[in-house]
Amino acid sequence: MTASRQKILQHLKKARPASAREIARALDLSAPNVRHHLSVLCSDGRVEVNSIRDGEGRGRPEKLYSLAQSTLGDNLPILVEALLGDKVNAEKVGVRMAQAQGLTDLAMVTPVAKRLTLLVGKLNETHYQARWEAGAEGPRLAFGRCPFAKVIEAHPEICRMDAAMLEAALARPVISVRRGESTQPGLCPFQFQMV
Repeated sequence: MTASRQKILQHLKKARPASAREIARALDLSAPNVRHHLSVLCSDGRVEVNSIRDGEGRGRPEKLYSLAQSTLGDNLPILVEALLGDKVNAEKVGVRMAQAQGLTDLAMVTPVAKRLTLLVGKLNETHYQARWEAGAEGPRLAFGRCPFAKVIEAHPEICRMDAAMLEAALARPVISVRRGESTQPGLCPFQFQMV
């Protein structure tokens, strides 16, 4: 990474959000140069457009940039340890998650294919990258990404929570049928089948 991009990231870490003009002024760089670096950082996923500020007087509105949420980190491992450190009934938590997301309302939808399509849409709103496929033994749900990937190793009960969430949404028993070979971080290694 270039020195200019590192400076821009450091500046956004301290004073965010900021426009390209403000960053250029603070770092003694040209505005076009800063806009170029911001474009590269946005395409890399390190920086994102936070908002757009209407220009005073004439001219285009200014984009305000900040560090991307993914680069800022989170407290998910600490929160999960605090919540799941003691014995917790993962199945009850899964049912409550389904209720909180309105997934239990899907249990009334027929046919099953429509119910699964709606469920996949809802799950994808919460970053599961889910899909369903027909199979000889019945429909299967696959999660392309686990939103709990950072903590799943220490808390495998989260997979039971997801299975209970699916059961509540589908009003049918669900079992984990296959662990995938993928070892890429964030990918969910499970497929669930309706029985």
